[in-house]
Amino acid sequence: MNSKKNLVLLGMMGSGKSTVGYLLSKRIKLDFIDIDNVIEDKAGMSIFKIFEVMGEDHFRDLEEKISNTILKTSNRVVSLGGGAFINKNIRKEILSNHSSFWLNCNEEVLLKRIRISKNRPLTHKSTDKEIKEIIKKRNKIYAKAQFKINCNERTKTEIVDKIIKIYETC
Repeated sequence: MNSKKNLVLLGMMGSGKSTVGYLLSKRIKLDFIDIDNVIEDKAGMSIFKIFEVMGEDHFRDLEEKISNTILKTSNRVVSLGGGAFINKNIRKEILSNHSSFWLNCNEEVLLKRIRISKNRPLTHKSTDKEIKEIIKKRNKIYAKAQFKINCNERTKTEIVDKIIKIYETC
């Protein structure tokens, strides 16, 4: 890899950013940073608990501060939280200085994955219709990423291979 840019994975919760990011980092021998994990470590509690105790606004402030600090580094694979790219400051930094990959999955796949997890504060009490609205709204912003990876018909290995092929030409 010639690039010193970070390789940033973005997309909806349940799209596979953490799993793909970890596998990708091992293959291309770069450090892997999962922003949600960093937030939990710094806060000393789960994201679900942060939402519950301090509210979404506090979480989003933490997310922006931590994301922008991590994005000042280089040559890493970074997995954003599902809502991070919605933040215009984070999005501007990523689009200006990093390689961004939207892991895009269809609604049915996302709904199934979101429903399996009980640790998603924005959706744990939401109806399928409400989740679909979040997906629809966020997809318009995710579409601004440099590269869109359709994950519906690909295995994790195929997704990693596709990202590497693109990243090597960046």
